[in-house]
Amino acid sequence: MRVVIAEDSVLLREGLTRLLTDRGHEVVAGVGDGEALIKTITELANRGELPDVVVADVRMPPTHTDEGVRAAVQLRKAHPGLGVLVLSQYVEERYATELLAGSSRGVGYLLKDRVAEVREFVDAVVRVAQGGTALDPEVVAQLLGRSRKQDVLAALTPREREVLGLMAEGRTNSAIARQLVVSDGAVEKHVSNIFLKLGLSQSDGDHRRVLAVLTYLNS
Repeated sequence: MRVVIAEDSVLLREGLTRLLTDRGHEVVAGVGDGEALIKTITELANRGELPDVVVADVRMPPTHTDEGVRAAVQLRKAHPGLGVLVLSQYVEERYATELLAGSSRGVGYLLKDRVAEVREFVDAVVRVAQGGTALDPEVVAQLLGRSRKQDVLAALTPREREVLGLMAEGRTNSAIARQLVVSDGAVEKHVSNIFLKLGLSQSDGDHRRVLAVLTYLNS
């Protein structure tokens, strides 16, 4: 896996680099602001060396507000095959929604505290690089807890909501079954019911899982 890291804290940037390289991944560049991130990715793409995934802080210089996520959104539009995982100190709903509003593949939003859980963090980076999703449980909980979601949620049972929340974190059916201590068959039944209630037909193919999450988050 080839990674570009965008983080203005040199200490954290070097820590992420070490964490990933120790596990056999290649960090091809590390930058400290959104402008440098866009420039780096553009140069790599022009050389035919687009990385698999970008890991970027939401807030970077010069204003430390939304430079990182704006760069991430711009890069996803310019390079649809590029995975983007953003890190944030807190759950910032507007930024998470903006990031999820585009393509449904290769996107992640994690709180920085999640980096301390090394295995889960690396798994999330790999999942996003491979075109999957990785959403922090706290991000999912906040997005799904908004009152304007109630019309969408009304058709789902409490267990179905729980299953969909775990789907939004990027977990497989088997992982959900282990988390809820139920059989794989039970999870498959819940997932099928979720697809049905959200109006997602079999013609949507493998993307139904992501479409279900995005329908849930963006409704």
